[in-house]
Amino acid sequence: MRILRYQDRVVEVEPGGVLSIGNFDGVHVGHQEILKAAQQLALDRHRALTLMTFEPHPAVILHPEKAPKVLTPLDWKLHLLGRFAHACVVLQDDRDLLRLDAGQFVDRFLVQTIRPSVIVEGEDFKFGADRRGSVETLRALGTKMGWDVTVVPSRQIVLPSGQTLRVSSTMIRSMLEAGDVADAALALGRPFRLLGRVIRGRGKGRQIGFPTLNLQRPDQILPAEGVYAGWVLTARTQEVLLSREERLPAVFSLGRARTFGEDNPQLIEAHVLSGPPGDTAISWMAMDFAEHLRPQHTFSSVDDLVAQIRKDCQRAKTLLDRGRGGDRSPD
Repeated sequence: MRILRYQDRVVEVEPGGVLSIGNFDGVHVGHQEILKAAQQLALDRHRALTLMTFEPHPAVILHPEKAPKVLTPLDWKLHLLGRFAHACVVLQDDRDLLRLDAGQFVDRFLVQTIRPSVIVEGEDFKFGADRRGSVETLRALGTKMGWDVTVVPSRQIVLPSGQTLRVSSTMIRSMLEAGDVADAALALGRPFRLLGRVIRGRGKGRQIGFPTLNLQRPDQILPAEGVYAGWVLTARTQEVLLSREERLPAVFSLGRARTFGEDNPQLIEAHVLSGPPGDTAISWMAMDFAEHLRPQHTFSSVDDLVAQIRKDCQRAKTLLDRGRGGDRSPD
């Protein structure tokens, strides 16, 4: 997939193609329904599919104190979107762009550049200043500008509890903040992933027989503090990491390790169940969250902590061997 910044010559996008616009944070199963519909239309019409996304989220510019935490950093999001499209235009959000009303936005970014023949969006799509533009706005403008609009219904999933939910990025953030990573995986269509640089830890895990890889806090939402089962992927570079498929079963700990003192910073640690990765020069790591095992506890002794970690590792191994948590298909 070609990645085009607006200042790059976006006019090089083939006119008459299929277009879908969105923030696409999470690239969740709802987004995937839209992307698959757009992809099929492009195949049927023998046209290219172009996506348009934004960086950062508009709320970061307009209301930074209320801005949602990111599910998928830009490079990871673009990698996921690349499975569907020929090109993706990344618009750098700023106040000038966000002041454009729906008509001005369409004129500047669609009429003058991409010139699509069909636009595919979800039913709740909003755009332009104060989010006043909608799919009906696109339809009305399309009758003048020569494009069709296809609207894809919202996606719903059924949780193991029997609850039916409409999938959204906001809902997934709420699940993660509650530690419900298995439900989040159903909504995402894959495990939630944290990714970033590997940093040097304090060595406490190695001292008690459970060495860990430590992740530098990424610019992403973090699941609730706790202990989780999941998988680790490692690489020397971010580029290689994004394409890597081989993953290792692991136990994750997110928290402040209060057993070793109250003044510890928040740590993001992964203990690989099959032993440390063979490549000691790794610089990047991804953590795929499968199941929440337990909350964080302060233990009365290190021996009690070690005993609990052994139980966590055994439970995680059993869960991951069964393929649970994150490899389940959404209903």
